[in-house]
Amino acid sequence: MAGHDHSFVAPAAALCLLFALLVQIGTNFANDYFDFVHGADTAARVGPRRAVASGLVRPQTMRWAMAAVFATAFTIGLGLIHWGGPWMLAVGVASIVSGIAYTGGPWPLGYHGLGDVFVFVFFGLVAVTTTYFVQAGSISGAAVLAAVPIGLLAANILLVNNYRDAETDAAASKRTLVVRFGRPFARAQFAASLGAAFAVPLIFKATGYGWWCLLPLLAAPLGWSHARRLAAGTTPSEHVALLGDSGRLLAVYAALFAAGVLL
Repeated sequence: MAGHDHSFVAPAAALCLLFALLVQIGTNFANDYFDFVHGADTAARVGPRRAVASGLVRPQTMRWAMAAVFATAFTIGLGLIHWGGPWMLAVGVASIVSGIAYTGGPWPLGYHGLGDVFVFVFFGLVAVTTTYFVQAGSISGAAVLAAVPIGLLAANILLVNNYRDAETDAAASKRTLVVRFGRPFARAQFAASLGAAFAVPLIFKATGYGWWCLLPLLAAPLGWSHARRLAAGTTPSEHVALLGDSGRLLAVYAALFAAGVLL
């Protein structure tokens, strides 16, 4: 989007990418640690092995690693103040605090059904619009719209994870949306998010962008197959495979959308 608007600033974009990667890693470390502390990760876990729960890493070591990664992310994020001003400090702190609060703190977001909202906001809206803002100096409506499908597809990754872990999450009082409303609701949410994500390129085309913006629609059959696999899957291994494929769909969609906007 910044390149399309002749505002691309490579150092700012690179810092945003590095900050986002570190926040993702720190959040994963926090999830690993706090889910173990809360009893959500036990021997009954059916997903990919967690480091602390499986005994590969001591809890205190994971806690220090989480703190170190978040501290590094914060330090790197300070460099964005040069382009985005003091607002970047607020964005950085909010991102890190939310990464911890997702499964930690006195009121963990993920344990109260707000994990999907957290992912949509921070991995979609905040990530995309902040990266645009530090380059362009403002936030355009198109940048906000482009952030929507990224957030929705990222939330679908979390949904598949929670869909697989519904029983163990319920036993640990982790009230994800899947636990609260059931698997039929989750399947409808998954399909609706896919539909909305693939509708966004059509909106871009309708508002004056070129035909190249429809490139993400090439991935629509893949998204449709994911919705069918979620509904048909009955084993943890099927959901683990879909989890990885949902991440790849997001990567493919983002690459096609970025290419389409630039073209």
